Amino acid sequence: MSGRKSIRFELLGLFSCGKGEDDKWRQNTAGRKELSLLQYLIVNHARSVSSEELIDRFWAQSNDPINALRGMIYKIRKYLREMFPEEENMIVTRHGNYGWNPALQIELDSEVFEQACKEARRRPQEAAEILSQALPLYKGDFLAGNDSDWVIPMRRYYQTLYLDACREVLPLLQNQERWMEIITVCEQAQNVDFAAEDFVNFQMQALISLGQSARAMEQYRQFRERLWKEFQIAPSEEMEQTYALASGMCRGIQGKDDILKMVTEEENDGRAFFCTFRTFQKIVSLERRHLARTRGTSTLMIVGLENQVIPGTDAKRLERVLLNSLRSGDPVAKLDAVSYVVMLTGTSFADAQNVAMRIDRTFRRMYSHSRACLSFRTALLEENQELPVENLPQAVES
Repeated sequence: MSGRKSIRFELLGLFSCGKGEDDKWRQNTAGRKELSLLQYLIVNHARSVSSEELIDRFWAQSNDPINALRGMIYKIRKYLREMFPEEENMIVTRHGNYGWNPALQIELDSEVFEQACKEARRRPQEAAEILSQALPLYKGDFLAGNDSDWVIPMRRYYQTLYLDACREVLPLLQNQERWMEIITVCEQAQNVDFAAEDFVNFQMQALISLGQSARAMEQYRQFRERLWKEFQIAPSEEMEQTYALASGMCRGIQGKDDILKMVTEEENDGRAFFCTFRTFQKIVSLERRHLARTRGTSTLMIVGLENQVIPGTDAKRLERVLLNSLRSGDPVAKLDAVSYVVMLTGTSFADAQNVAMRIDRTFRRMYSHSRACLSFRTALLEENQELPVENLPQAVES
């Protein structure tokens, strides 16, 4: 085995290849189909690949696939000779199958990365160091730039493997207070999946620990804005708690008087209170306890979009109407892409009808060009009994 010559290929990110660890890396300039076929042979370097498999993969619709394959193999061999002039017969043929010369040892960064992830699971006590060294191998999507059908499943596999490795190493780094490494891992992971808020949360916690609370707050604001723009959802309660911690640290909160000031001086902009659904549930639970003591009434209302809805656009319009039409502090949460839930504190069913009509009028007045219409459903919180939809106004198409 020691006499085998080593050829290394990088598949994670931009494709490149070279001979040996210290050899000068060469950026590939082959044609698209030629490059894809070469990469297919590289990925399957541990076995011989039949002509039938290659034809089915690359020339399924060709009138003369055998000659097309032979011509492409000739080009690949010529290309490899130009890149590695000291090597001969890198691709060999045996009984109609194509494979790599057994005198060569093919090394792939993707396989090294995969083995490191497996090794970290076998040796949990050393996982932090193993993964910290392995994560930089992931320089981008598997075979970036090649969108062939055979590449996509492998690309998703390595993305998942990378993100799982990040999630595995972050708590370990946090326990060791390796804050700068946490920030680096999180920044790279967000380039792969920006919507995974656990990476943003770890990064914010690391920034707070480094005394950079203002930067942590800015990170939260940017993430919240992008998350809403892309998916119309808000960050989780856990992230909101981290943001509150960063805000408190920025204000220099230390004693109990400062803590009391922080929780009571939240700015009131006069609009309804928009929150996550989980937070909404907790507010409703507290209101139930309050109603049990006071024997009052409060109402839950679901406001939905129907008819010809423009996803995202009409939902944002409805949210704006709700925040400005409801009383200051009335909680509002998003249920799904086209509906919101509202709690009208101290409001009877008759009052809820008036609120629904006001929301309906406001929406039609502000967005008369929209073809969406609103629907309303309510339930008295004290009884938790849903009332008929027809008892509330239905908006009509403009």
